[in-house]
Amino acid sequence: MIGHKRIPSREGGVEIVVDELSTRMVKLGCEVDAYNRFGYHVSGKEFDEKRERYYNGVRIFTIPTPSSSSLNAIVYSFLATIRSLFGRYDIIHFHAEGPCTMIWIPKLFGIRVVATIHGLDWQRSKWGNFASKVLRFGEKMAAKHADELIVLSENMKDYFQKEYGRETSYIPNGIICPEHKEINCIKEKYGLEKDEYILFLARIVPEKGLHYLIDAFKDIATDKKLVIAGGSSHSHDYMDQITTMSQEDSRIVMTGFVQGEILEELYSNSYIFVLPSDVEGMAVSLLEAMSYGNCCLVSDIDENMEVVQDKACSFQKGNVEDLKRKLEELLTRPDIVEKYRKESADYICGRFNWDDVVDRTIYLYMQKEKGK
Repeated sequence: MIGHKRIPSREGGVEIVVDELSTRMVKLGCEVDAYNRFGYHVSGKEFDEKRERYYNGVRIFTIPTPSSSSLNAIVYSFLATIRSLFGRYDIIHFHAEGPCTMIWIPKLFGIRVVATIHGLDWQRSKWGNFASKVLRFGEKMAAKHADELIVLSENMKDYFQKEYGRETSYIPNGIICPEHKEINCIKEKYGLEKDEYILFLARIVPEKGLHYLIDAFKDIATDKKLVIAGGSSHSHDYMDQITTMSQEDSRIVMTGFVQGEILEELYSNSYIFVLPSDVEGMAVSLLEAMSYGNCCLVSDIDENMEVVQDKACSFQKGNVEDLKRKLEELLTRPDIVEKYRKESADYICGRFNWDDVVDRTIYLYMQKEKGK
């Protein structure tokens, strides 16, 4: 596995997917190596310095990379790919568009490669012009050289067919049905009460649309709090912007990166969950929020609507006024909130299953190489 930052980690959706795939494959008898990246971790330096050799049966190789955010990913992708050439692997599985810039290298040596495109990363506003071109190049390399190409949404499947004439396999992310947690840690640490806060939980990067949510929330008369849970990902200017905006309203609580009991309690006790993204692949946080039985309010991009169907509320992408109207409606109509709560968990846990995801991925691994 190449392309994630590291496992175990909740830094982003790619890390969660690689964790679930690799550990479950090991349980099925596969031998799996994961190439972790050494570098900035949103939990802090002490986590980054933990370099385990094995994690739940998965062998870990940690690739040294420069601290510069602009060089970290590309150096990691190159070094991990070169190191993998000596692993005598049956399959090398690349994750995300950036690492796919190196996908042609193992193909030169006749190694079978699979790529998962987690989202059209070049569209994300946090990347500058050069980085976007590199990501687009990785996308083209994946379309041209991958023996099997996996996408997470029907929208991306249509995109690759129209843009490259490339057939892909639609294998969405999975979810584990969780147990609800009573209020404990988050009350003590942040003063939160059940149903008394709106939750945003994701990386704090421009494409997640958090600034829309803050602008809309500030104009609403409510005693409920807005909880912003997440760390930045090489978007420090945007993080500074969000911090400044949040400090202007005492109802806004910024927790930073969360995991474990705090994460579980936040999901279990929120009034509603909001994901106002401009761009998504398949948001793991949305799957998780619905699995906890949350009423969700999401931007109406195809990738979100494909997940929620009619089991959540939506607003027009980027439209702060529409977001404000929908928030006000949900804040004054607990009956609507309760309706979506009753439907969301059973729907999402029944539709997206990790065991099915793993079985379908292994099936692709075992297909004979196709002529391209």
